[in-house]
Amino acid sequence: MASSPPRTRNTTLNRDTNETKIQLNLNLDGGPFEDPTTTTTNSREQTNGSSSSEQKSHASQNSASQDIDVDSGIGFLDHMLHALAKHAGWSLKLRCRGDLHIDDHHTSEDTFLALGSAFKTALGPITGLARFGSAYCPLDEALSRAVVDLSNRPFSVIDLGLKREKIGDLSTEMLPHCLASFAQAAGVTLHVDCLRGENDHHRAESAFKALAVAIRMATQRVVGREGEVPSTKGVL
Repeated sequence: MASSPPRTRNTTLNRDTNETKIQLNLNLDGGPFEDPTTTTTNSREQTNGSSSSEQKSHASQNSASQDIDVDSGIGFLDHMLHALAKHAGWSLKLRCRGDLHIDDHHTSEDTFLALGSAFKTALGPITGLARFGSAYCPLDEALSRAVVDLSNRPFSVIDLGLKREKIGDLSTEMLPHCLASFAQAAGVTLHVDCLRGENDHHRAESAFKALAVAIRMATQRVVGREGEVPSTKGVL
């Protein structure tokens, strides 16, 4: 008897608060979205005086295996989300409109809470998966390490060692907070450390790339272990 094809690990999420309005589509395995219409409506409105054509290019990439299009309203945050999606093998469409007239906190935090929630929903039951993932990624002089456990126990230890107050329009203190917010909402254990590096842009980007590769490893389906819970407890 032929086995059924694996479940599509795809979800759509809309998260509206008084501080942020977020729409996203996520496919953990890349490829097309089940519902591609959700994040396209009013997705290219102008923000802070930027033209539509300027917004289209800086965090968008389309290939045979992935569709990535990110616009949070914060350029460097988009850059990190683009790197995360690209190297994790995701397709990701994300729009956030937040209260940037106050500061970057709510937009950054809520974006990663939404992404973590979408990740958990798309992933579904943690059966037949590798569960653990780890990776080192360099960017020139910077080197970062990330370790992931799909534990269903949210916990994070983040040490990026950033020195600048801001990278672009993003406060550097928000980068570890974003990763902690993702771990909280996704229900994963996360350790991310930048081991060395002089340039804060390089340190941050190498960390997000390492996390992406570790997530890709942890979420891989293991042939022959379909339906098995990767835990001695028998449940996660």
